[in-house]
Amino acid sequence: MGSQPIPAREHFAGGGKALAGFLLSGFLLALLGAILPAWGYHRDPPDFVAVGNYFLSLALGIVAASFLARRIMAARGLSFLLVSGCALSCVSLAYLAMVSPPLSAWWRAAGIVSLGIGAGLLNMALFSAISRKYQADPADTVNLGGAWYGLGCVTATLLVAGTFYAYTVPTILIFMAIVPAIFAVMYSRETYQEAPKGTHPTLRQAFQDFRSLGAVLFALLLFIQFANELSIAGWLPLLLIRRVGLSPAAALGDLALYWLALMAGRLVAVAMLPRVRHRWLLFGSVGGALFGCVILYMTGTGFGAATGAVFLGAGYASVFPLVSEAIGRRFPYYHPGFFNGIFSFALVGGLLAPATLGYAASVWGVGVVVGIPLTGTCLVMVLILLIWLESKVTGR
Repeated sequence: MGSQPIPAREHFAGGGKALAGFLLSGFLLALLGAILPAWGYHRDPPDFVAVGNYFLSLALGIVAASFLARRIMAARGLSFLLVSGCALSCVSLAYLAMVSPPLSAWWRAAGIVSLGIGAGLLNMALFSAISRKYQADPADTVNLGGAWYGLGCVTATLLVAGTFYAYTVPTILIFMAIVPAIFAVMYSRETYQEAPKGTHPTLRQAFQDFRSLGAVLFALLLFIQFANELSIAGWLPLLLIRRVGLSPAAALGDLALYWLALMAGRLVAVAMLPRVRHRWLLFGSVGGALFGCVILYMTGTGFGAATGAVFLGAGYASVFPLVSEAIGRRFPYYHPGFFNGIFSFALVGGLLAPATLGYAASVWGVGVVVGIPLTGTCLVMVLILLIWLESKVTGR
């Protein structure tokens, strides 16, 4: 038999609609930080242990999805995996709408595990679906995917903030469940196939790379950076409500400012990379993030809270573009599925950090929330300097 032509719709696999799926990814992963005030976790007595359990449950779901996704894709194909991730996310949000407080927090933890599995399946499918576009134009694909992801985070936060006083929590979650339902319908009408892996490295080569100091440093850097970003994203509203005295809607507005600054700053950083020495961009970013942490810790006003959120978002913005460029240069032969592995590893790290903060805050108070981002920002600077040093020494 001769080779079959690719159907017209398959030419767009990995194109605009697949990249737009990162909006849903950001929407799902930002949802927990936005919904916590609606569930009443800003009130006394605070149950920060339950909040920590929620973030841990989301991380467990994403880990479980990494084992399920390959089997689903092998058995039913990429299109089925995309639709499954969206559909499971929709069902999980509808379930969470039915188990809002005052029901036991364990019911919600179970729903968040399911939501994490749905988000994990979606991420795996999206990275495979964008393979052709990534191989044609890596830089543009990464930038567009990041922009869609940031827009999803902002959308989830503004949806909760805008409906906080107008609707009940179950109604808000039902509204949110509509978003993955729309994506499930959209992807069910398209045909996606996993792209050939081309020059993907052998298993032996991959293990050799990950025994190298540079690969370990990259993995640690992304792990810590996601921990910084998601610690603030998960806990900023509770911190501002309890320490500064903001209303829940105002605190969610500052969280939206944080996501906007992160998204806009990332786009600006991408444009600046070819024109600005990377070390100056790094030092400026770290300085801005540290300044934002100090403001958030010391402020007692709404203006200070908003200023701290913007400095933190803008400060974190350039780290991921710097690291993505370095990974693409250091490991140019990897299939996008490799980047899904890095993304998932970093994401789990990012979710373990706010989980740990929940347990720490139950002992030392919500002010400890600033501690991990403050320490993590310093570690990021050290790790990037070590990566540059290792690259000069090895000549890679």
